[in-house]
This record gives sequence, C-alpha cells and structure tokens, in this order.
Amino acid sequence: MNSTEITAAEKPANFIRNIVIDDLQSGKHDLIVTRFPPEPNGYLHIGHAKSICLNFGLARDFQGRCHLRFDDTNPAKEEVEYEESIRDSVKWLGFDWGEHMYYASDYFERLFQYALDLIRAGKAYVDSLSAEEMRAYRGTLTEPGKESPYRTRAVEENLDLFQRMKDGDFPDGAHVLRAKIDMNSPNLNMRDPVIYRIKRVEHHRTGAVWCIYPMYDYAHCISDAIEGITHSVCTLEFEDHRPLYDWVLDQLDVPCHPRQIEFARLNLSYTVMSKRKLLELVQEKLVDGWDDPRMPTLVGLRRRGYTPESIRNFCETIGVGKSDSWIDMSLLEESVREDLNVRAPRAMAVLRPLKVVIEGYPEGETEEFEAANHPNDPTMGVRKVPFCREVYIERDDFMEEPVKGFFRLAPGQEVRLRYAYLVRCTEVIKDDQGEVVEVRCSYDPASRGGSAPDGRKVKGTIHWVSARHAVEAEVRVYDRLFTTSNPGNGDYRTVLNPNSKETLTAYLEPSLAQAEKESRFQFERLGYFYADLVDSRPGAPVFNRTATLRDSWGKGQQ
Repeated sequence: MNSTEITAAEKPANFIRNIVIDDLQSGKHDLIVTRFPPEPNGYLHIGHAKSICLNFGLARDFQGRCHLRFDDTNPAKEEVEYEESIRDSVKWLGFDWGEHMYYASDYFERLFQYALDLIRAGKAYVDSLSAEEMRAYRGTLTEPGKESPYRTRAVEENLDLFQRMKDGDFPDGAHVLRAKIDMNSPNLNMRDPVIYRIKRVEHHRTGAVWCIYPMYDYAHCISDAIEGITHSVCTLEFEDHRPLYDWVLDQLDVPCHPRQIEFARLNLSYTVMSKRKLLELVQEKLVDGWDDPRMPTLVGLRRRGYTPESIRNFCETIGVGKSDSWIDMSLLEESVREDLNVRAPRAMAVLRPLKVVIEGYPEGETEEFEAANHPNDPTMGVRKVPFCREVYIERDDFMEEPVKGFFRLAPGQEVRLRYAYLVRCTEVIKDDQGEVVEVRCSYDPASRGGSAPDGRKVKGTIHWVSARHAVEAEVRVYDRLFTTSNPGNGDYRTVLNPNSKETLTAYLEPSLAQAEKESRFQFERLGYFYADLVDSRPGAPVFNRTATLRDSWGKGQQ
C-alpha cells in the first residue's frame, strides 16, 4: 500500500468498531462476518465506497470475512453489465470477497418456504387490494392504517393463493403477500408490509422459473441470517426498517439473528448520488456515460485518475457517524493530491501553447537537460529533456502588460526556463487581429541549467517543451460537473457547469509519448494527469486532468 495510506492500527475508533470490539471481547462472536449487498441496477458511486471500505475494512481489521451479495430481487431493473461493474469496482478499491460471493436469488426457494412458514403461523396473508387501495388503507404519519378486508383469510386459503401466485395463475398486481404485523404502528414500515409481489419478468440468473419475487426488506434480513452475518451495517435510511428486519427474523427458524447497525451515508457537495439522477445524466447524454470522469461513480473516478488508495484514505478521513452531514468535495480532491504528490513522476507539458524563439541560440542544434522524475524520491530516477531554439510555453506565462506581482515572461523581463536557461523577452509578434502569436527572447549561454553565473536574482521559473521534439496529444481538462454545492436541491440540470470539460491539443515532452494506460504524472505547475483507460495508447497518449495542484474552486479555476 502507498505510504500515505492509513494503517489499521492508526484508525480512529467509531461506534461500529466499538460494537464489534465489545462483541468479540464478550464472546458473543468468535468471527466477524459482514457483507456488502449492492443491487445490480446501476454503477457504484463514491457513497458506496464508504460502505465498501467500512464492511470489508471491519472484516479485514478483525480477521473476519466480508461477503459480496447481489440483491437481485427486482429483475425489471437489473443487468449483468451492472453486476460485472460492481465486481470490478470492489476489486479495484482493493478488496476481495474470496469464495464468498452470493446472490439473493440463490435463496429464492428458501425464501419461498420461509414465507409459507409465516402463512402457516398466521403471520402473513395474501392481499387482493389494488395498489391505490393499499396506499389509502396504509394511513399517514399522523393517522393509523386500516386493516385490509383480506387480512382475515384462512391459512389454507392463503397457502393456496400464494402457491397459485408462484404457479403463474394470476396477472401482475392481482395479489401480494403481506406480513401481518400492526396497522396501528407509528412506524409505517410495520403496517403489514408487502413481502412478495407478482412480476412476470425473466431473471438473468433464474430465467422464467419465478414470477413472484420477494421484497428487499424481507429477502435481505433472511439472506443475512442464512449467510451467518454478525453485523448488518447499512445507512441511516434503513433505521426505520430495523424493527421489520428484527420482526421477520424473530418469526422464523433461521440460523442466526444478525444485528443491524445504521451509519450516516456520504453526502458529497457538488455531486448528485441518486441512482435515478445518475441514470438520467447518462440517458440524456448530459455526460459521456457512466465512466465519464466528471461522474461520482467509481468507474468515473477511476477514469479521472483517482487512485484506490486516495478513495480509501478519504473514507477513513471522513469517519463513521450517526447523523447525516455534508462533506465538501475539496476533501476528496485533497486526498488524491496527497496520494499523487508521493507517487506521480514529474513531466513537462504545455496545454495552451505560445511559441518562443530564442535568438542567438544556434539553429538546428539540440541539447539535453537532466530532470529529476521526482524532487523528493531519488529512486524514481532522472530523464533527459531535449531543448532547441524554439520552445512552447503556456500562454498564461506571458503578459504583454504585466500586472504587479507578475514574475513570468513579459517585455524586457527575464525568467528561468526550468532546467535550461535564463531568457529575456525582446520582441512580441502579433497577427492581423492583434493576437500575440510568438515571443522572441535572448538567452544567457552561461546560465545553462537555469542558474545565473553572476548570482543575479530571477524570480520567475516557467516550464516549456521543445517545439521540434514535442509530442502532440489530446488532453481533457475536467472540473466539477455542477456549479452549486447542492445540485440535488431542485432541478440539477439548471446548474450543470458548462466549463466542466475542455478538450485541448497539448504539447508534451517526448518522455510521455509511450505512457502506458492508467499511468499518472504531475505535469509541472499544471496538476495531476492520467493516461486515459479507454482512449490512450503508447505513441498516441490521451490524458485526463485528475486534479489541480491546489484547490482553486471559487478562486479562478486553473
């Protein structure tokens, strides 16, 4: 693991870790078993990463195990594509479930038999109310519900109807199976919740065998019990569902009764993490797919250039709490900066080029300068950077009428070309529209390596690439997708950032020409960049900007 990563011994205590420690010390459990139970109906996002790190991290830290279990109980919205992406993302984050990958569909027959047990015990019944009637009977937060007229059906009738539901004798919506609990409960989840519905949709794993499917609240707790889960860790929105979780398990002869524990979900500024809204962004082509580097999906963050270590460290940094709060995007961005600052080799690139001609330097001559690949890590070695009479600099590094405090290139002003020479602007060339297209400079031959032999002070140092040797490449400069910190509060489409993606033709030093996919670099003075997972290839690199060198949001983006 990267040297910046938080180790298990350094992790701060939180209330879930304390519960696990107490359970182990008291002898309640000898082995900790957790699970990550995604629905295969979308791509995982940064919020899921918090749950993944928590569940797999608990199992790792306490020498237990964590299961990956797909909650595939709604085939109408599930796809194999999502399932494969989920597996890849969990592995990319650095976690492995080993042999413990399961599916709720593995338990369909057992779930059906448990439902029969509830019916035989008088704890479940087949209801024939329409969906609209059921909503009306349910009541409100301030008014109790009303019992269905079908609630008193005899056990034998319920068993017969439920079997016929399974056999496909009824159309979708004709009947549901409900748990018989308490229509007067102040908790709406306990007002005879639906636990099975008819849904004639072929399942990607079980085919057309089933036309009834269990509801999440029913299937999830039993799946936990079947797998021997000790701590069923979930987000706060399931807190009101915990009484139902416990009720179902209390009625049945299941192998164990896991403890459900809720924690605060991750709310990250400048993002939306609703699966529905993320799907809309993709379907309406407001982004370039699930793996668009502006998306908060794990595949998007990966393609942006985020490292698994930076995401794990971010999840450790924000901690685990009991109340919802907002985390600023800058904290995630700083996490990847800290990681890449250690691991990313340096290189020079010019994103918005301006040609500089160095008069007095011999035409046709080339020399090489030695540059460290990392200023603080000699083990990364050095590289040779070619130099010739014409170079490219960043357009922002020249100002014809410099403002106070501008120490870069300007008429009559001297700067240091990093690793190379001191140069002074002597002439500015403009086109017919008055646009600066070329700058001419003199140079000090005695300043080779960038040091003035007479000890004179030169405040400005700028990067460059040799015009003759530069590699032309596509560089994508990404920024935050939204202009407001809470885009989900209203129509998020109205606050899309029109400048969230800019595609540039840049010039790179030749050492970057053969960059492998997923390699990372700090382009000096510009930020951290990543060779695109999909489009980049050796000889024709495509780079995505992962992060600026510092937080520039609201201060004039770099």
